[in-house]
Amino acid sequence: MTSAKYDVLAIGNAIFDVLVRTEDDFLVKHGMVKGGMALIDEARAAAIYAAMGQAVEMSGGSAANTIVGLANFGARTAYVGKVKDDQIGRLYSHDIRAAKVAFETKAAADGPATGCSYILVTPDGERTMNTYLGAAQDLGPDDIDPIQIAGSAIVYLEGYLWDPKNAKDAFLKASTIAHDAKRQVALTLSDAFCVDRYRDEFLELMRSGTVDLIFANESELHALYQTADFDTALKQLALDVKLGVVTRSEKGCAVVTKDEVTLVPAAKIDTLVDTTGAGDLFAAGFLFGLVRNAGYENAGRLGALAAAEVIQHIGARPQTSLQDLAQQNGLPV
Repeated sequence: MTSAKYDVLAIGNAIFDVLVRTEDDFLVKHGMVKGGMALIDEARAAAIYAAMGQAVEMSGGSAANTIVGLANFGARTAYVGKVKDDQIGRLYSHDIRAAKVAFETKAAADGPATGCSYILVTPDGERTMNTYLGAAQDLGPDDIDPIQIAGSAIVYLEGYLWDPKNAKDAFLKASTIAHDAKRQVALTLSDAFCVDRYRDEFLELMRSGTVDLIFANESELHALYQTADFDTALKQLALDVKLGVVTRSEKGCAVVTKDEVTLVPAAKIDTLVDTTGAGDLFAAGFLFGLVRNAGYENAGRLGALAAAEVIQHIGARPQTSLQDLAQQNGLPV
């Protein structure tokens, strides 16, 4: 296998995040399912935005958050995602490049606006997302650069990509190129509602070897295997994929292969502020550990550390150096 130009390349829905603190009754009034992600149209997006209070706005998207976290650890990173050549799209492109992530996807000249996610954070730190995909849904196979994919040690994909048809084709093209180049392909299941929509297709991706590594949280794992029993679901995951990583909030995470289960505790926090990006940043730390050959336990600890950093402030991007945090905690960087 030739050496990689990038440690990790992520492909995802390029989404601009609009975050606001709110009460539970706002969710009820607007018919939102707490803790989930709903796909919305432009009219619904405008109505939610008009009803929201003062917001924090920043570049987001699940895989983009992960890749920015990886860059923050010191990894060599690239991102593929579609924005429109509009004000928000230009801001998005600037933000991700400023984070030292290579971003070369051509912006759309016409069509829908750059995608936005309206994220409501309730006092318990839970986040509820309403996502207008916009230009993100126009990501297609032509946006996949074979040289860039083949030059990446790990290609990381988000489950939300399975919503737009063109992105699904881009995802499969990238996986084929990566495997032909003897690279690894990772997938995060993204959301229990996403798993409900595409359960059979996700299982086929795993069982066919289209993906090598699965990231899931507990609710996604239960949704995938339609069982309330954690151990039963974990055993099935070990049979279906080469490597599975399941996050369990304050209970830490479980890393499974067909031969072993590694349990890693969560990192301690002072105050839970906002769970937005917890899974994304966990994946960043874990993938960083993998590309540094740190072993599954250290990879899990790096993931836990990054997740702990991001849930103690508003927003899904790190606000302190993850590389420094890792060093302070005696973890490999």
